[in-house]
Amino acid sequence: MSPGKYNFTFSFFYAAIITLLFSCQKQKNTYYESIAKNDIKLSSSPKPGSWRYNHDEHFQIFEDFQKLKKIKPKPGKNTIYLQPIGKFDELQKKEIALTKEYLKIYFQLETKILPALPNTIFPKKVKRISKEGQEQILAGYVLDSILIKRKPKDAVVLMGITEKDLFPKPEWNYVFGLASYEDGVGVTSMYRFANGHLTDSNFNESLLRLVKISSHEIGHMFGISHCLNANCVMNGTNSLPETDDHPARACSLCQRKLNSSIHYDHKKRLLELKNFFEKQHLNTELTLVNQDLNLVQ
Repeated sequence: MSPGKYNFTFSFFYAAIITLLFSCQKQKNTYYESIAKNDIKLSSSPKPGSWRYNHDEHFQIFEDFQKLKKIKPKPGKNTIYLQPIGKFDELQKKEIALTKEYLKIYFQLETKILPALPNTIFPKKVKRISKEGQEQILAGYVLDSILIKRKPKDAVVLMGITEKDLFPKPEWNYVFGLASYEDGVGVTSMYRFANGHLTDSNFNESLLRLVKISSHEIGHMFGISHCLNANCVMNGTNSLPETDDHPARACSLCQRKLNSSIHYDHKKRLLELKNFFEKQHLNTELTLVNQDLNLVQ
C-alpha cells in the first residue's frame, strides 16, 4: 500500500468518525428541538391578577438548573408515594388512583398510594374556618409534622393529597399546593378542584386540575422553577381559571430539565400519556401529546 493511499484511507476514516459523532450529538438534541415547535409562547403582557403579573421571577435556564443541588431518583430511592389524608368517598378514591397512574407515566417512576390518614391527625391549632365557611388546614404543618416524618425510605418524593382546603399563612385565602424541595415532600388539596363536591359531571375537570398541580409540585421537588419559557404545567398559578389555561404538558425546556434527572424514553412516555388521555377523554391534552408524537415518530 502506498503512503499516499494509506494517508487518504485514514483521513477518510477519521472524517467518517467525526461525522458520526456529530450526528449522534445532533440526535441527542433532536427531541427537544423538535417539540419546541409545539411550545406556546407566553404573552409579553401578563393579565392583572395572574401569577406573572404579581411575581417578578427569574428565568431558570437549563445551565442554572444543572448547577442546582436537587433531589434525583437513585437506586433504592426512586419511588413516588401519595399520602391521602382525610375521609374520601369512592369517586375521590378513583381520582387519587388515576392521579397515581398519571404520575407514574408523567415521571416514568414507580408510584404508590399509602393507606389514608384520618382528619383527626390535624390538631385544632392548625385549623381555621375560611371566609367562605369551610374548614382549612395549614399546609406547612402537613409538610413538616406529618409527611416528613412518614416519608418511606425508598421514596424520592412523598405527595400528600387532602380533601380539606389548605392555606399557607394567615394572610392568604388558600393555596392549591405546597412543597418542600429539600425534603422532597409536598401536599395538594382536592377541595377546590371540584368546588368542594366531586361528582360524575365535574370529575374530569377535577382530575385534570389534580394531575396538573401534583405534577407541578413534584416538578418543583426535582428542581424545576416556575416556567417563563412557554405555556406549561410549570407556570405559576393564582386561580383555577389560570390553572385551567395552563396545559398538563411540560414545555420543551422543562422536559429537558426533567429528563436530565430521570432518564426515560421520550416516545414511550408520550405513547403512555396518549393512552391515558384517550381513556379519560381529556381531549385537549390528547391533542397536545399527539402533536409531540407526530414530531418524534
